[in-house]
Amino acid sequence: MNDAQSANPEGMAPENIDDKPEAAPDPHMVIERLVAENAELKDRVLRALADTENMRRRSEREAADARAYAVTAFARDLLSVVDNLERALGSLGAESRATGGEALRALAEGVELTANDLTGVLARHGVKRLEPKGEKFDPNFHQAMFEAPSETVPSGAVFEVVQSGWKIGGRVLRPALVGVSKGAPKTAP
Repeated sequence: MNDAQSANPEGMAPENIDDKPEAAPDPHMVIERLVAENAELKDRVLRALADTENMRRRSEREAADARAYAVTAFARDLLSVVDNLERALGSLGAESRATGGEALRALAEGVELTANDLTGVLARHGVKRLEPKGEKFDPNFHQAMFEAPSETVPSGAVFEVVQSGWKIGGRVLRPALVGVSKGAPKTAP
């Protein structure tokens, strides 16, 4: 056995005699460090809670939008059906209905009821018809097809609706195709 092993029978390295015991940390510095660490952790927790709340609100808003606008493509497809039913009714004048016989009146009434029912179903699902006649032209909801002078409608207002517009919630499903007034015609001097 060598000297190191005889001094330390378990075979461990001898303790260094020059090692000094660590000085006890200053309690004030420990408290300051812990207070700073506590403030940092508190800030992290508050930020994490705020992020979680923001994510919850965003998820709720996205879910509400998904519910409100889920039928958008389907509703857009049904608008052509509404248009065709209204064209069919428009092709029958009041005179044709009166003189066309009972079968024609019953058919016209059935088409009218179907169109009204379809419009009602769309309305129950948040799809509403735009009624822009007389309103100021708004490119967000209307598409100008032509501009013409009008003595009765002020300049820049819708005086004729070529095709109804529709919206779902606050979004335009289909803009209304309209004729816009450019004011009264100018008179020759």
